Amino acid sequence: MNNYICVMRRNFLIFFLFIGLSSYTITAQIQHKVDFEKGKICIEINLKEKKISGNVAYTFDVLSAVDSIFLDAKNMDVSSVLLNGKKVKFVNNKSHLIILKKFKKGTHHKITIEYKCNPKQTVYFIGYDNDIPENENREPIIKQIWTQGQGKYTSHWLPSFDDMNEKVEFDVSITFDEKYQVISNGNLVATSKEERKGIMWTFDMEKPMSSYLLAFAIGDYAKNTIMSGSGIPIDLYYYPQDSLRFEPTYRYTKTIFDFIENEIGVPYPWKNYKQVPVKDFLYAGMENTTATIFSDAYVIDSTAFMDKNYVNVNAHELAHQWFGNLVTEVDGNHHWLQEGFATYYALLAEKEIFGADFFYFKLYDTAEQLQAISLNNKGESLINAKASSLTFYEKGAWALVMLKNQIGETAFKKGIKNYLEKYKFRNVTIQNFLSEMAQASGKDLIDFENDWLLGNAFPISQATSYLKNNSESLADFFELEETLKNILDDTFKTRFIEKAYTKSSSIALKKQLLLVYFPFFSEDFIKKELLVNNLKIRQAILLATNKISENSKEEYESLLFDKSYVTIESALYKLWLSFPENQKKYLDSTHDIIGLPDKHLRLLWLTLAIATPNYNSLKTKVYFDELSAYTNKTYSVETRQSAFEYLYQTLGLTDQNLRDLADAAVHHNWQFKSFARNLLEKLLKDPDYKNRFTKIVPMLNEEEQRYIKSKI
Repeated sequence: MNNYICVMRRNFLIFFLFIGLSSYTITAQIQHKVDFEKGKICIEINLKEKKISGNVAYTFDVLSAVDSIFLDAKNMDVSSVLLNGKKVKFVNNKSHLIILKKFKKGTHHKITIEYKCNPKQTVYFIGYDNDIPENENREPIIKQIWTQGQGKYTSHWLPSFDDMNEKVEFDVSITFDEKYQVISNGNLVATSKEERKGIMWTFDMEKPMSSYLLAFAIGDYAKNTIMSGSGIPIDLYYYPQDSLRFEPTYRYTKTIFDFIENEIGVPYPWKNYKQVPVKDFLYAGMENTTATIFSDAYVIDSTAFMDKNYVNVNAHELAHQWFGNLVTEVDGNHHWLQEGFATYYALLAEKEIFGADFFYFKLYDTAEQLQAISLNNKGESLINAKASSLTFYEKGAWALVMLKNQIGETAFKKGIKNYLEKYKFRNVTIQNFLSEMAQASGKDLIDFENDWLLGNAFPISQATSYLKNNSESLADFFELEETLKNILDDTFKTRFIEKAYTKSSSIALKKQLLLVYFPFFSEDFIKKELLVNNLKIRQAILLATNKISENSKEEYESLLFDKSYVTIESALYKLWLSFPENQKKYLDSTHDIIGLPDKHLRLLWLTLAIATPNYNSLKTKVYFDELSAYTNKTYSVETRQSAFEYLYQTLGLTDQNLRDLADAAVHHNWQFKSFARNLLEKLLKDPDYKNRFTKIVPMLNEEEQRYIKSKI
């Protein structure tokens, strides 16, 4: 008994010694006592087990004497650590890999780590667990592997650095099945056949970056390469079956690249650029250094371009190659330096492509949103690390618009150039940026900082004044708003509104007037405008319409043939509701249209076809089976979510739909998962659905079973 107590005491002492050592080590490295310079990664991917194995070799300099170093390594099995070619003691606590060795100041070392991991996040295997035979699906099963490490998550697949302040020049080698394309950061410098393993793809980065920007994507891709005006090769990837969607998806890419590079005034800082669409991505896009990954929901045809295009995301992620990748925030308190800047330059690119009215009305829309949250006392400072995307992106862009307006375009561009050149490949604070802008302009920026960066409320009066002074169309809109406040008679309001509409040549202003003041327009005026061959005006009228009258029926029916899926979808639904006697005609005329990549138009059509009395009754079950099938994981999260909503609101969910919902409730896409869990909670309030869920539990996988059992 006494021996047991002694052993336990000794073990506790060792344990607490280790905890203390770990804390000291982590603190030591955060204090920048070690500088990692280069990282050479060589990995293989085991599809069957969804595992990554391989090694990474880092070289580093010791800036101050330290008794250990660490790397972030989440849930990794580390089999070997070599320091300068010799084995060294290490501790792997499944969060950090700690190297137990005293290092002298001024020394240079190489550390090589052999490891395996089964990442539960950051690396996503798409389509490899789909158990539905491909010939039973309307479209091919997409099989991909891709990463999303934004913030501090690369350490789930690579011993690396969650701290953005550690910048490393990474070279990556990935071995995978030769049937697939492998894309990663930097230049592809070699491909080599590895016996029984596939192809090794080797990429070289010549400059350092934070490890959260390290990425790879693997899939069945074709690509086209274009050249920027400055000679940078831009590789544009697409699915082979989407060759006809290539042009509308990547429309204006060269224009965007050349404009942003010239507008910033600093040459693109890397050797090449790549863009890769992936299925079920977590966000619209991610600006991995030289290799943007984006949602394939933006892979569109020409008809969809007006409704949903990639232009803004394309420009936003490109701008990050300077703001975020070349210069990187010190921490989240300085996140404006990345998202606000990328949003600002994307707006400028859209202004270049779509015109000044587009730019100013978009600023007006975001100002309205920001003012609304300010009035609800939910406004946020741009130095708040926990601020919303609306704050970081839109208020951040507004801050730059107003800074440029205050100091002038020449000083603004000079300050941006000085800032990027001074801090390239380094980490920055807001004060670093403001110092460069103050020096370039010779102006005191205290008021700007207080109003736009530190204050929680959105400075709506400054924003409105800017819009009035720079946009004739918005000045007219604001003037009309003021005039209408003093007019009580609706007939007089109609005269003023229609006069302002007719007088203007701005499509953006006309759309705004339609959306805001639609009830005041006369029916004859609207009918006349529907005859105007402008898709945006016609769409705005339709979206503002609640019910279609018999007198305007023919004009609204023409909208079913516009080159816009959003217009067709809205027209189909509103006409179907307004004229039951013509429902069959409307369904027949839109029978073969799928719509946007989310298939929302097709899903609506199927729902209406089932709900329409005596419409092709022999095919009612066929229509229901198709609608029901869209909840399956073969389809995108956008399609699945819409299908679940239609079924829940109208026809009900089958047992297979419930199984699909269980899969959705543990999906990697957090927005889709949240939707699925909320729907599941609603269904479980119904005793019948609860009983059916209980019966299907044995058919679910382990993770799905665990979640459903916790809710039943």
